[in-house]
Amino acid sequence: MDSSRLEPFLVNSCNNNHLAEGGFRALPFIIVTDGMEKVVTYGLGASMILYLTREYGLENADGAQVMFIWTAAINFTPVIAAFLADSYVGRYWMIGFGSMASILGNVLLWLTAAIPEARPQPCVDPDSTDSCRLRATTPQLLFLYAALGLISIGSGSMRSSCMAFGADQMMGNTKRSTSRVLESIFSWYYISTSISILLAITVIVYIQDSAGWSAGFGVCVVLMVLSALSFFLASPFYVKPAAKASLVTELAQVVVAAWTKRSIKLQPPQSTTLAYHHHHHSNAAIMNSEPTENLRFLNKACIIQHPEQDLTQEGKPTNPWRLCTVEQVEDLKSVIRVIPIWSAGMLMSVTACQQSIQLLQLATMDRHITPEIEIPAGSFSIFLMLTLLIWVPFYDRVIIPLASTLRGRPISLPLKKRLGLGILLSSVSMAALGLVESIRRARALDEGLSNDPNGIVDMSAMWFLLYYVPFGVAEAFNYIGQNEFYYSELPKSMASISTTLYQMGLSVSNLVASLVLSMVDHATRGGGDGGEEGRSWVGSNINKGHYDYYYWVLACLCVGNFVYYVACSKGYGPCKGEVIMEELDGGENQ
Repeated sequence: MDSSRLEPFLVNSCNNNHLAEGGFRALPFIIVTDGMEKVVTYGLGASMILYLTREYGLENADGAQVMFIWTAAINFTPVIAAFLADSYVGRYWMIGFGSMASILGNVLLWLTAAIPEARPQPCVDPDSTDSCRLRATTPQLLFLYAALGLISIGSGSMRSSCMAFGADQMMGNTKRSTSRVLESIFSWYYISTSISILLAITVIVYIQDSAGWSAGFGVCVVLMVLSALSFFLASPFYVKPAAKASLVTELAQVVVAAWTKRSIKLQPPQSTTLAYHHHHHSNAAIMNSEPTENLRFLNKACIIQHPEQDLTQEGKPTNPWRLCTVEQVEDLKSVIRVIPIWSAGMLMSVTACQQSIQLLQLATMDRHITPEIEIPAGSFSIFLMLTLLIWVPFYDRVIIPLASTLRGRPISLPLKKRLGLGILLSSVSMAALGLVESIRRARALDEGLSNDPNGIVDMSAMWFLLYYVPFGVAEAFNYIGQNEFYYSELPKSMASISTTLYQMGLSVSNLVASLVLSMVDHATRGGGDGGEEGRSWVGSNINKGHYDYYYWVLACLCVGNFVYYVACSKGYGPCKGEVIMEELDGGENQ
């Protein structure tokens, strides 16, 4: 086959000896850098509410409000940082900046625990109440909030670019297909994330609980320093793609230009009556191409009406808000086209926002794995993480190679099918959770615990594996698939933004989950047979409520979301990577 068709994906063998940057040797440093950041951030978040209420004397509601704002900042700053990385500073420098900001934030947080004067002093008179209550001064709170703010900025800056920067190292540095390279990168990145969260909710929390806040925060400082060292020491190995012009501005120019020229009539494809403006560095094949037919209204933005007036002598537009390139138009189309798929993935994440309700169930069940060992209710999510850690390498290193051997050629499950499987399995997991709650509630009523929502039911909490296993597999397909989908389908100039869309979906899904819960509570409050406390399905008495019905409502929503996703998937058409692989496979078979 024509070697030029493989040029974007394969490294010419005669140049291998001169390859100095990128490749597999750079990837471990980036994964370690990102993993240590997540260990620190998730470890701090797991117990920060206790630090705020016990050491700073904040009320529970005030502490929860601080946690909400801090978590929201951590989730949204990657989007802003990704835009800055792609448009101005580049991914390498954004990760470096994030590392420094995280170190500084963690040092300040450690100082709040190490210096007694940095936080409120303990009460002197133990018999006093209001007059002796711990109260933080304004400077003390500002110092604390500055630390948390720097941590959120640093975390967001690193998360915005680490995954995309890792993918940058592999593109063009391997003989494997691009789609398989991306699938492996995102799979192992997810394994790293899972291990990091596992270490955070066990090791970091244990150190804080047993050795004190100063020791726990000090360990976080050390980990962030090691994270920065891991990243910067490998600098000579990295491929460092340069940032391009402001992406948001370029996309806005397309909308304005298309609207300005809305009166122009578009011609049929291959018509010679219209000329389209291309980037002046485009090759001959691209210069003769036309914009795609989907979202045709936007094609008006790149139509050249009057060459003498619209273009300079160098071939650049005299007014970029009136004439855009075909490449700009196609970039905007790519963003618009992924929104329906993104919304389906976001709706699936609503099922991941039910941890607080699950804790209510687990707290009333037998959590012993031996007569002496009992798993805390808050630690049961370890089974979800174990499912992820087992499934991802099993799929990547056993199922896919075995299937490739049986088929006689390298294969992988198509990207959109993986996303669909994740959404479908999420409905199965919700139905299983509803079944478990139905059994638990029935046993609680049989044991006379109707008025005792905190009573322990004679039922093993291991029943929750019926939920954790399918949902763990669903999360693996969904998380890895979404990140790979956005990275593959969006322009490479938006790589950092593409890898933050999943986190943006998580933020929105929390709001949607809250809305669904409120709607169910309002709709069911007026009926029921459980008395005043049992009228709502999601009332405060878990035994009188009907949380099983609530889970089945979520399961039905997941099924509806799956149907919605299938429609969106068919409307989207083939992914870019799938088209390329079909072309390559067809050429190899000739």
